[in-house]
Formats: sequence, C-alpha cells, structure tokens
Amino acid sequence: MKDFRPRLRGNKLKAFENITKKEQRVLVIGDLHEPFSLDEYLNHCAEVYAKYNCNRVVFIGDVIDSHYSSYHESDPDGMGAGEELEFAIERLSRWYKMFPKADVLIGNHDRIISRKAFSAGVPKAWIKSFSEVLEVPNWNFIDRLVIDDVQYIHGEGGTAHTKCRADMMNTVQGHLHTQCYTQWFVGANFKVFGTQVGCGIDFDKYAFAYAKRGKKPAIGCAVVMGGKTVVNELMEL
Repeated sequence: MKDFRPRLRGNKLKAFENITKKEQRVLVIGDLHEPFSLDEYLNHCAEVYAKYNCNRVVFIGDVIDSHYSSYHESDPDGMGAGEELEFAIERLSRWYKMFPKADVLIGNHDRIISRKAFSAGVPKAWIKSFSEVLEVPNWNFIDRLVIDDVQYIHGEGGTAHTKCRADMMNTVQGHLHTQCYTQWFVGANFKVFGTQVGCGIDFDKYAFAYAKRGKKPAIGCAVVMGGKTVVNELMEL
C-alpha cells in the first residue's frame, strides 16, 4: 500500500513545520463499519491527509460494524461473531499502519457489544478496552472530543445542522451515511458551522441490506484547519 503522508526536506519541511505549529489540521475520517468499508477509501483519506498537510486524525465513529450482533436483523448467511471480528481487526490494521496515532469517537455500532454485556449484567471489570480488542494500542477511544473549539461527536442525536445551533458550537459528526456537507449559521454576534463527514462504507455488502431502498451513501472525509476552515472531500467513484 502506498504511503501518502508528506515527505518534505529543507525549506519545504521548515515551511510545513511552521504551518503545523500554528494550527491543528484535522483529517476527519467517516464511518468505516469494518470489515465492510470500500478498499479505495483508505487511499482517499491518505491523499487528503497529505494534500492539506494534516497533523491530526479523528475517526468519527463506527469503525466496526458488529453486524452479527446488530439490533437490525442479521444475515443468517453472514459471518459469525468470531469470524467478523477477526476480519474487522485485519481490515483495521491497514488504517492503523497508515494512521498509528488517532482519536476515535465511539459510535453506536462500536458500542453494540458493551451494550449487550451491560444488558446481560456483565460488570465493566470483565470487559476489555476497544484498543485491546481491536489491536490498535495507540488509538484513543472517546465519546466526545473538542479541538480548537470544535466538537467532534459520532452524531446519534440528529444532524450537524441542528446540533451546532442547539449547542451554539462548531460541530463535526458522522453517523448519517448519506450526508456530507458544511453549513454555516451567522447571527448578530456569532457564527457556527455544522459538518457531516460522509462515510467509507461499501454499500453492496450484506451488512447494509437494511438501507438498500434508501439513498446511496456519500463517500467522503473532511479537514478542519485551525477550527475555522472546513473542507469536505468527496471520493471519486
């Protein structure tokens, strides 16, 4: 796999270092739902990371799908629990190799197993961390993250359009696979933006059969620069 991260020397390296010291440049990666993401989505995100000289990575949530244990109907001909988890770990290793340090929002699909353990009365002491199970020790799994006064959430509570206005805070979120946009709201004394990142799912996989009669997903990622400039990057399909 090609490594798209920038390799700079001399004056170009100094210029890059000056930029990165002044501001956070955050690559925001959409829902993966491994092991059911598009193969090409990793290269797209890596190219965007290099294009904008990013220096931080945020996965917006649902890095795994857990279809075998879904609250939707599971495909009886699909992979079993152990097989799907093993395949998801294998697929995530590609992302970990490219982005070895990252913040990862915990999405509703990531949370399925812990929710079922809770319902079954299993105490937290018996449960391994996400980073242990998924073999990504340097990834930081969290429910909410704030960088440069921008909040990053998975987004189960609604759209970025409504959330940024409700909280009066710049908001970046995923969860809604068919939406990819940045919208600004400007008042007399404020301005805030709401960004939907898009996703990286392979819509043809059986895990998304529940959405087959709906809209196709928006395959994309986003970059937030200094908490003030946002770019949505849709992938060419």
